[in-house]
Amino acid sequence: MRVWLSPIVLITALIGLCLAMPLLEPVFQWVQPDKQSVIYQRESFLFLLQNHVMLVLISATIGTLTAVAGGIFVTRKAGRDFLPLVSQIASIGQTFPPVAVLALAVPVVGFGEGPTLVALVLYGLLPILRNTLVGLNGINPAVREAAQGMGMSPLQVLVRVELPLAGRIILSGIRTSVTINIATAAIGSTIGARTLGDPVIAGLVNGNTAYVLQGAILIGLLALATDSLFEAFERTWDQRFSPQAAGA
Repeated sequence: MRVWLSPIVLITALIGLCLAMPLLEPVFQWVQPDKQSVIYQRESFLFLLQNHVMLVLISATIGTLTAVAGGIFVTRKAGRDFLPLVSQIASIGQTFPPVAVLALAVPVVGFGEGPTLVALVLYGLLPILRNTLVGLNGINPAVREAAQGMGMSPLQVLVRVELPLAGRIILSGIRTSVTINIATAAIGSTIGARTLGDPVIAGLVNGNTAYVLQGAILIGLLALATDSLFEAFERTWDQRFSPQAAGA
């Protein structure tokens, strides 16, 4: 339970700050004394947080399924020839600036959440794919042979041996991808997506530092809470699978 204490505290603080932001008006009035309105009010912070998390969650799910499936495919005998191609596709997705991906996606899928999801998925593929390849290729071949010698089918070897052993490394890739995309998702506010980037963009446009700080603080706290959540999950994974790995 102690492992999960930090993410619980950070998540509670994040939600509490979203609800209590209007109470901090005197603080932000001190930051921006020349503005009458210092608390962003076009949308509630809780609504923006919910949309922001949903965008990151959906993109992370799509990206994880795609990258892990691709990593599994190119580490099988039938797909090894496609390894350079898959790696190049994932690398291209990360070398493209998110703003450029948004600009290219808008004419196809319109404004709002659609192009933002496209950018987040492309931007988040490489860390997950890279770690999937490292995790699966790093498994001792003797472990696979032992599993096959016990009568396991290739699918059983993958599900019951390879993925649990490589899971810790894959999880680290997902952690990196999600943390990056929490910040990247804020750019979606420039094309109509409702995210915690809204007050940041509004603050930059109107010269209101208080708005910028509100969005930046919440995005930073969300990133910290998410990273802490992944850290707790990784520790739990280690506690569950480390004995099995040692035994193997």
